[in-house]
Amino acid sequence: MSFYEKLQALNIELPVVAAPAAAYVMYAQTGNTVFLSGHIAKKDGQVWVGQLGKNTSTEEGRQAARAVAIDLIATLQAACGGDLNRVQRIVKVMSLVNSTPDFTEQHLVTNGASELIGEIFGEQGKHARSAFGVAQIPLGACVEIELIAEIA
Repeated sequence: MSFYEKLQALNIELPVVAAPAAAYVMYAQTGNTVFLSGHIAKKDGQVWVGQLGKNTSTEEGRQAARAVAIDLIATLQAACGGDLNRVQRIVKVMSLVNSTPDFTEQHLVTNGASELIGEIFGEQGKHARSAFGVAQIPLGACVEIELIAEIA
């Protein structure tokens, strides 16, 4: 099954890639490696605000991370000239989770993104990963995720 068939089977429609919110680009490529800038969680078109351990549950954070993964895949498609079939491998995912000092489930939040990437890209979606708890994310978002991929 192609990446597009998997997206369709999951009822996922990739959004239009948002313009950068500051002085950066959404992705940069060197050779066959594409670095995607951090994408923040959005819900119903608005920043998904919250802090894990305070006013956002682990499950809500997981859903937010999944939403970020969809946006990342849309940006990756743009980086591939509109053709996700150029993706050779998802190399690394780095997740920043807006969390209280005592919150320790950043890894479970980040699973929301990692699991979706695995569902869509299969073996090519198996990636290295880091998940950090941070005191704040721009605009008060609950999750921000970066992605590195190899493309053809």
